[in-house]
Amino acid sequence: MEKLTFYALSAPEKLDRIGAYLSERLSRDVARHRYGYVCIAMEALDQLLMACHCQSINLFVESFLKMVRKLLEADKPNLQILGTNSFVKFANIEEDTPSYHRSYDFFVSRFSEMCHSGYEDPDIRTKIRIAGIRGLQGVVRKTVNDELQANIWDPQHMDKIVPSLLFNLQEEGEKDSPAELTERCFRELLGRAGYGNIKNALTPVLMHLDNHSLWEGKTFACRCFKIIMYSIQSQHSHLVIQQLLGHLDANSKSPATVRAGIVEVLSEAAVIEASGSIGPTVLEVFNTLLRQLRLSVDYELTGFYDSCGCASSKVQEHEERQLQEAVIKTIGSFASRLPAYQCSEVMLFIMGKIPIPGMNPTLGTAKLYGMSGTHYSRVIVPRSLPFSSVHGFLQVTTGFRTTNMLTALPSSFLDPLLTYTMTEDAEIRLLVLEILVSLIDRHDNRPKFSTVSIISDISILKLKLDKCSRQDNLFMNKHSQRLYRHIFFSCKEENSTQPHFEALYALLALLSMELANEEVVVDLIRLALALQDLALTNEETLPTYNRCAVHALSAAYLNLISQLTTVPTFCQHVNEVIETRQKETPFLLPENVFTEESRIPNSLENLEEGVLFLQSKITEVLRGSGYNTERLDIPYIPESTDEDRLSKRKSIGDTVSLQLEMESRNSPEKQEVRKTKIRKPFPLRALVHVTNNHMNSVGMEELERERRKQVVEKFQKAPFEEIAAHCGARVGFLPCTNIATRHKVSHRSHGQLQSRSVPVYEMKFPDLCVY
Repeated sequence: MEKLTFYALSAPEKLDRIGAYLSERLSRDVARHRYGYVCIAMEALDQLLMACHCQSINLFVESFLKMVRKLLEADKPNLQILGTNSFVKFANIEEDTPSYHRSYDFFVSRFSEMCHSGYEDPDIRTKIRIAGIRGLQGVVRKTVNDELQANIWDPQHMDKIVPSLLFNLQEEGEKDSPAELTERCFRELLGRAGYGNIKNALTPVLMHLDNHSLWEGKTFACRCFKIIMYSIQSQHSHLVIQQLLGHLDANSKSPATVRAGIVEVLSEAAVIEASGSIGPTVLEVFNTLLRQLRLSVDYELTGFYDSCGCASSKVQEHEERQLQEAVIKTIGSFASRLPAYQCSEVMLFIMGKIPIPGMNPTLGTAKLYGMSGTHYSRVIVPRSLPFSSVHGFLQVTTGFRTTNMLTALPSSFLDPLLTYTMTEDAEIRLLVLEILVSLIDRHDNRPKFSTVSIISDISILKLKLDKCSRQDNLFMNKHSQRLYRHIFFSCKEENSTQPHFEALYALLALLSMELANEEVVVDLIRLALALQDLALTNEETLPTYNRCAVHALSAAYLNLISQLTTVPTFCQHVNEVIETRQKETPFLLPENVFTEESRIPNSLENLEEGVLFLQSKITEVLRGSGYNTERLDIPYIPESTDEDRLSKRKSIGDTVSLQLEMESRNSPEKQEVRKTKIRKPFPLRALVHVTNNHMNSVGMEELERERRKQVVEKFQKAPFEEIAAHCGARVGFLPCTNIATRHKVSHRSHGQLQSRSVPVYEMKFPDLCVY
């Protein structure tokens, strides 16, 4: 062997003849089963290959690969393993000269076949499979960086290599399984994948998991994609997410267990993925997940995956619900990886996708199945919002902190969110309250107000307080009344339970600490007194438990705010009322209401003044401390708006009433009715004042109802020109006009206003209105 090696190095032009001769001898020895000589020939070829790197090495390599192929085609496992070992040695050699005509297609196919070996003897079967894996690893190393070789990333090769590796990766439970070597090879393959090759490498993975029903088990699928996410270059990780999302869409009509497995893998991938690297299509990620959430609700409502209603496509409802929970969790996982500025965008995007009760009646599924949007709302809103960690579905708010509430809660998000505090579904209202609490809590004070209680000394809570910033003042100036109003109406709901009142208490407490200036403090005290009046008068016929709960909530909050204001006389009055309640009416305190065995009387009648917080007393003590208490003298009476009607999903007549109110805003009758209209709840101390001035409120309401009916009929039956002329008559006092009224011709005759409308074809429309 030494002489042969020296001869080959001295006369490299003879290498091709040496290789041809050895190849001929090896073929003959294999055919004659002279395996000893076969081993000698291969050893000689290996040593020559390792020693020689001359210009003419290519011809020798062709003879070498021909002999390796001959061994791999043999039936004997030992020969297959011998040929594989020789090929691996060759793969580790860096050649100095390029090769233009070499092909590795046979080796990819043969090594992949060896990876699936079903040889009877387990030990030999394992050796053959390991040899196949090592052979594939050698092919990848030899070709992946050589532009002159066949592209190993082509689908024809990846469709053989990747499934072979995954097949052996599944054998982890077996003794001496090749799973560890397979994982190393798989990681090496993925680590070498460039931007344009990720898709070709991932597609066989998805197909393998589909073909072998491996999504349903989730474990193996998650393990595969963990390997993928940790192996590929970090800047390409968003491509994996996009591939999974596309595959999820492609399996939209697959069973819920399959889709749930894909969603679970997405969630795991999002956790691994580096922050901010979801890629340029951030909103598309959430759009796809929301679409799948909506499809799942569709399937649950119809009971089938397609319109034919075949028994084979019947939906398992519990599986769809599990899928919905998995999608919600995944949305939270994705959102938790985003920077704060993208979280705000995603929040607005999702809010634009969800149905607002009563305002989106044409949303496909809700209308198609005769739903009012409630079922959609239960699933999509607000659990899928990326700013809620409620029930562990969304983990975003735990890490989200903002210094500017105007940007964290813009009107485009806050308005529809607050609309859901008016829904009849208690679960939705609770989730919305939790979202508001999580967003407002910027100093992690929420755990300190997990229960409603009377705290004798709040210093033990070690609250983290900060001065209210200018942005916070602007936010409260813009949105405070809406927040108060929704807190008030949340207390009026009959199906509110202990968690609702705990969330309301936390919301009031955090508003006082995070966003309160002097004016806000006065307004919050005014709101607490209004809640007391609500429970006291019971004009909403609330259950006794709810009335006691509202009394307890008001007491707990006034106890907290009195200590935050550090006004001694205010604290003294609150403490006196609480002590009196402890003696006479303990069922008005949170310790006796929010317990497993609450001690609630059958009715609340004739409560003494001593157990109530007095508006006059609080106003006096706050005025003495320099507070502007003018607002406290005015009872808090939230006005019902059109939003209430929409959120309660009432008839279209209620929706039309918004235009009717504008139409009749300046009429004398409307002015009288506006004064007499009493919105429930109405505080007792304001009732006397209203009753003395307006004894005819019932009759006026009847007149108003009749007038509204006439106006509706007029707008339904009158021609357009008449309506336009009628609107033009109010052009002087309405805040806005339309095109028709701008082109009216009006003149005065005998002191009366007469109008006629110009025909449409004579009107001069602005350029922006002309198509």
